[in-house]
Amino acid sequence: MVIILLLSGCSAEKEPAQRRPIVLPKLSQADPEGRLILPLGGEPSILNPILSSDSASSAVEGTIFSGMVRINEKLEVVPDLAKKWDVSADGLVWTFHLRKNVKWHDGHPFTAEDVKFTFDAILNPKVNSVRRGDYIIDGTPIRFEAVDKYTLRAILPKPFAPFLVQSGMSVIPKHILEGKDINTAEFNRKPIGTGPFRFKEWMSGDHVTVVRNDNYYLGKPHLAEVVFKTIPDANSRLVALKTGEVDESDIPPKDYESIWKVPGLNIFEYDALVYTYFGFNLKNPLFTDVKVRRALAHATDKNQLISLVLKGLGRIAHCPMSPVSWAYSEGVAKYDYDLKEAKRLLKEAGWEPGDNGILVKEGMKFEFTVLVNQGNKEREKAAIILQQQWEKIGVKMNIRVMEWSAMLKIVDSPKDPKDFDAVIIGWSLGVDPDARSIWHSDQYPRGLNFIGYDNPEVDRLLELGRTTMQKSKRKEIYADMNRIISYDQPYIFLWYPRSVVAVRDRVGGLLTEPGPTGPFLYIEDIFVTK
Repeated sequence: MVIILLLSGCSAEKEPAQRRPIVLPKLSQADPEGRLILPLGGEPSILNPILSSDSASSAVEGTIFSGMVRINEKLEVVPDLAKKWDVSADGLVWTFHLRKNVKWHDGHPFTAEDVKFTFDAILNPKVNSVRRGDYIIDGTPIRFEAVDKYTLRAILPKPFAPFLVQSGMSVIPKHILEGKDINTAEFNRKPIGTGPFRFKEWMSGDHVTVVRNDNYYLGKPHLAEVVFKTIPDANSRLVALKTGEVDESDIPPKDYESIWKVPGLNIFEYDALVYTYFGFNLKNPLFTDVKVRRALAHATDKNQLISLVLKGLGRIAHCPMSPVSWAYSEGVAKYDYDLKEAKRLLKEAGWEPGDNGILVKEGMKFEFTVLVNQGNKEREKAAIILQQQWEKIGVKMNIRVMEWSAMLKIVDSPKDPKDFDAVIIGWSLGVDPDARSIWHSDQYPRGLNFIGYDNPEVDRLLELGRTTMQKSKRKEIYADMNRIISYDQPYIFLWYPRSVVAVRDRVGGLLTEPGPTGPFLYIEDIFVTK
């Protein structure tokens, strides 16, 4: 449940001069043929939940597919395709009792065979799934059995703390994909699920449309249609909201104060399980020395980033876990802004001033290129500020702004080494603190550990954190893991953003006090007025 894109630090969050209360329309005002239009910050890469790893794809998939369980607004695991479940006393056997009234969008009955097929496909090495590690415990895969038509059994090699959350993986249809190459199947652009909406069309570069599933097992959704429009640029998304072209938009920090003056909008603010980071390609000779990475961390004025980029709507990050998580800890390495220390570390690493002030070592200039996704103005702005900050210590950083899916192809390529130097990107985290898919060494190059991080002790702690059932002990394990990762500094952890979303006041059925899940959690309950 880790997919690509809060609170630890010094910057104060801004408050609007006049905060308006959220006022939603009543269900009696709903338009039964209503269309909700939502913007995507990038083009979806693929519409198969066991293959995708980006937030744009996940947003669309969330309306089409269902899992055995889901997460509610309190971050609790609740039933979905499974009505209930049992677990053996030793924690090794989980039995899920599935709903009997569920059909795929093509009318074919949903059964336990579909669930087994989904997890078996993820575990198949021939399938390009970044989620395989979520279902392998200490090198041994979880075994899934269809006991009967509506009972699914999972047999674990040892107790596994994240399993219930991980069992919420979206299910794909066996009757369509069995015997086919899942990596290249037509299904990946024309998906069929069991969720509240059915796929209608995907117009590349423009939009994806889904329509109401009248046979949805939790009741017919209120909306007739949801259109996901691809609008990579944050400013363009805001303009589209103001003109009525879309019904929702994230609010860039620079527009936070002014958005409260725009009539006809409800403003939602919440802390999310998200952080933004500067990731080093650790296979690049420039970044293999930890002293260099720490030097760049010391040369990073995060307070300036929070002030200039986020306008105070966020806090400094120091480790790979959001303060929203119960497993967050403060005992990590923190690199204060200290140019003197940065220069000292670089000198120790063998870097000396060269021509034009750029550092050199054994004839190699300290010059590299960072990738930033097009349309994310905060990351683009951060790249420019970092470029200026690091120039003070003799480091030359070039900036390459790329379309989202093109950038993903580079960082997700199974090549070793990969064809990038560094990247500014973010993680949207799952409810469980298990982050094996991001940090374990076996997740490179085919996995989310695309920077090539490799620390045997972190590998050990990741495995231990998954197989330890006591919450307090897991918290200690992840505290140790966060401390080591922050000490290694494979990322420069930049900030935890404060999520601010504006929604047109014709949209109802939203969560008025959203937690990290946001206001659109229950898409089947959302409606629009005429």
